[in-house]
Amino acid sequence: MAGVSLKCGDCGALLRSVEEAQEHAELTSHSNFAESTEAVLNLVCSTCGKPCRSKTESDLHTKRTGHTEFVDKTADAAKPISLEVPKVTASGSEDAADVTSQTEEMVVPEVDKNLLQELEGMGFSTERATRALHYSGNASLEAAVNWVVEHDNDPDIDQMPLVPVSSKAEAPKSSLTPEQLKAKQQELREKARKKKEEEEKRMEREREKERIRVGKELLEAKRMEEENERKRILALRKAEKDEEKRAREKIRQKLEEDKAERRRKLGLPPEDPSTTKPSATVVEEKMSLPVRPATKAEQMRECLRSLKQNHKEDDAKVKRAFQTLLTFVGNVVKNPDEEKFRKIRLTNQSFQDRVGSLRGGTEFLQLCGFEKIEGGEFLFLARDKVDMAVLHSAGSELDSAIKNPFFGVL
Repeated sequence: MAGVSLKCGDCGALLRSVEEAQEHAELTSHSNFAESTEAVLNLVCSTCGKPCRSKTESDLHTKRTGHTEFVDKTADAAKPISLEVPKVTASGSEDAADVTSQTEEMVVPEVDKNLLQELEGMGFSTERATRALHYSGNASLEAAVNWVVEHDNDPDIDQMPLVPVSSKAEAPKSSLTPEQLKAKQQELREKARKKKEEEEKRMEREREKERIRVGKELLEAKRMEEENERKRILALRKAEKDEEKRAREKIRQKLEEDKAERRRKLGLPPEDPSTTKPSATVVEEKMSLPVRPATKAEQMRECLRSLKQNHKEDDAKVKRAFQTLLTFVGNVVKNPDEEKFRKIRLTNQSFQDRVGSLRGGTEFLQLCGFEKIEGGEFLFLARDKVDMAVLHSAGSELDSAIKNPFFGVL
């Protein structure tokens, strides 16, 4: 199979032509090239049409633009490579009819390094500056700039010039006056400046796009986090409702069992389920049959629920009241013989702010055994009326009310 590329033996790069191989040699100082049957990749972006010569180049294009679809047109672009080097004329253009001998080596002409650096400082590329100095005879900076002005439209203006080792190109003479040359120099500097500004603006637009993309990703991540938190809260509320439902069902079953037990003790036959009205509710059964009185713990729980429902617009105030009540109860449990812990002045401003001003606060303390004395000025728990079981139940109910976020919601 005929060769379709030149492969650099030093770095493995694939090149499409002899000219590319010469440019590669100039840039890298590599000199070991061989004809290869492996074609240079031609991956064309489906979105913007940019051709990429390697997988690395396509990956960089994807990272920079976000385009991921590429069409492999390597086979369409592959064609046998010509190892003949076209001859360069004195004007800098290629003459297809005049080809140098294949045995003659082509090299980059030597130019004045100082003048080359000055031209590069003015914004000219290395290839253009080298070509200008070579064909202006390395005469001066003005002559090189004059040559660039005259040949600015040449198709090969930005290609590195190549000449045979044994040949020397003649330099054309400058045909511009010093004033015209100075004006052209200023024009070229202005073009280079504008090109640099346009590149900076393009890079700024790219950075702005990247900032916008990152901002959108952060907003989406925050939204997902809030959505997950909302789902978690809903799941907790559902679990709480299910627990309440199971508790009500247990109470209903207990009522049924108590009802059946009472019928048995009274010598009545068991109730026929078919005679029970389908629409009958637990509330109706409670009204029709005597039930056991609520325990102190149930009364305390209902008192705390009522307190939270009455002041549900201020959760912080309710929580502070629960914590204050827990402190009162805890002090009595730890020091039952200390009267100062069993006597509370109702007119105390701190007590009023925390408990007394909330409906249900004083009632809860009365369920714990406290009684109003001295015309209602004090709440007092007599030593002989201290019931540790009741106080422990009160502490448990208060702890549950403080820690359960859904307490009193249902």
